[in-house]
Amino acid sequence: MGHNHSHTALHLPDSLNTVFILCIILNLLFVIGEASVGFISHSLSLLSDAGHNLSDVFSLLLSLFAFRMAKYHSTKHFTYGYKKSTILVSLMNAIILLIAIGAILIESLYKIRHPEPISGAAVSWTAGIGILVNGITAWLLMKQQKHDLNVRGAFLHMAMDTLVSVGVVISGIIILFTGFVLIDTLVSLAIVVIIFISTWRLLKESLCLSLDGVPENVPIEQIEQHLAGIPGIESWHHLHIWAVSTTENAATLHIVIRDLHQMEELKQKVKEILRENGVRHSTVECELSGTACTDFHCN
Repeated sequence: MGHNHSHTALHLPDSLNTVFILCIILNLLFVIGEASVGFISHSLSLLSDAGHNLSDVFSLLLSLFAFRMAKYHSTKHFTYGYKKSTILVSLMNAIILLIAIGAILIESLYKIRHPEPISGAAVSWTAGIGILVNGITAWLLMKQQKHDLNVRGAFLHMAMDTLVSVGVVISGIIILFTGFVLIDTLVSLAIVVIIFISTWRLLKESLCLSLDGVPENVPIEQIEQHLAGIPGIESWHHLHIWAVSTTENAATLHIVIRDLHQMEELKQKVKEILRENGVRHSTVECELSGTACTDFHCN
């Protein structure tokens, strides 16, 4: 039986492509404005949030680049095309956020030792605009975030940014009415915690996929149980499941069958089980019971 290794290119819907571009423009404009106000008003929380939002702009750019790369067809050297770039970008996005966390921590420690006067009104109004920008961005990404790790990462970042902006608004109000400028640094530290929490899962999952681990959305135990219950399959081994991209998974499997005439039927049952559990591409090698490994292959 021949193998069919034609893999369709990952398609980025035109609507999602437009959403990414719009989100990038909105957030880049806001970062410029927020950073400017942060420098003028000496607000660490605004500068921290601006740094975080800038990392989100890079994340959106990288995600868009990865989707574009994944659309290219396979070559002799890259038989899966460039779909893996979506996973590498997810990992890069997580690393960028971790670097941002380190920068904010260093600046926070400096501000604790050298506090400066801060305009509470400027902080509140700027962060209020941030709530609007981040909220709109999160809303635009919300519909697609369930289907792709990169989009989900972007959505989580924007949703968290909205909450962070709420915190910055509160700190600005406190400064305005009490003059307690240390709250600005405390809020920036809270931002660090929020960023780390939202980044940890993205880092863990993208690192796992980069190492060809089983994707979290693939229930391997359930697949094994279904395989064990198929009549005609004596045993199975060498089950490998990995991610081709952030939206596509692949698998290889060896099954030992009793009757060679059932090979095509059993092949279809195995492939259907894999498809139902999130594995789109699969290659199954069939071995006849009581013989050594044969050259019977199913795809």
